[in-house]
Amino acid sequence: MVEEGFIEKCNCSIVVIILGGYMTLDCAYIVKTLKDQGVKFSQGLKDDEIIDIETLYNFKFPPDLKEFLMYSLPVSKGFINWRDNGRKNIKQIYERLESPLEGIIFDIENNSFWIDNWGKKPELLNKSIEIATKEYYKAPKLIPIYFHRYIPAIPCESGNPVYSVHQTDIIFYGKNLENYFMVEFDIEKHEEIDYENIKEIPFWSNLVG
Repeated sequence: MVEEGFIEKCNCSIVVIILGGYMTLDCAYIVKTLKDQGVKFSQGLKDDEIIDIETLYNFKFPPDLKEFLMYSLPVSKGFINWRDNGRKNIKQIYERLESPLEGIIFDIENNSFWIDNWGKKPELLNKSIEIATKEYYKAPKLIPIYFHRYIPAIPCESGNPVYSVHQTDIIFYGKNLENYFMVEFDIEKHEEIDYENIKEIPFWSNLVG
C-alpha cells in the first residue's frame, strides 16, 4: 500500500503523488517532457474558463486532464486550444467532438460495420445510421486531446484510458493520461502499455480492435 505523500519515480516515467487516495500528475515533468519534444504551451486554464468550456461543449473534464490543462495549455498543432473562443475554433472543436460518430457512420455506409448487441442490422441504411447514432449518444463522450486521440469524459475520474480513433479503427494509446503522453511522444513504447489493467469504458472498450 502506498503511504500518503509517498513519491515514486522510476526509469524517468511519470512521477505520481498519492494524497489521500487521489492520484495527481506531476504536471511539471509532463510539460517539460513535451516541451523537449517541441510542444508549445500557453498559460493554464483558469477555473472560470474550465466552467465555460464544460458548459459550451456539454461535458466535464476528467480530473487528471483538468489538472493538466490548468497547469499549462498545449497549443501546438494537433492539440485543442480550449481558450480560443473564436467562431472558427469553436466550430473545429465541435467537429472534433463529432468526428468519432462520423467515422462510425462512414464505416456503416462503406464497410458494412455493425455491432451485434445493437440487434439485427436493418436493411435500410438510414435506419442503421439512426440506431448507431442513438447508441453512440448513450456512450461516454470522447474528449479530443491531440489529433485523433481521445479520452472518455465518463467516468469523471482520473485514470481513464486514451484511445486512438480513426473511423472504427480504434486502439488503446495509453492506459491513462500520463502513460498516453509518454507513448505519444516516444518516451515509452506502445507495445509496453499495460493492457491487462486498462479501465473498461462502456461502448468504447468493446470497439477496440
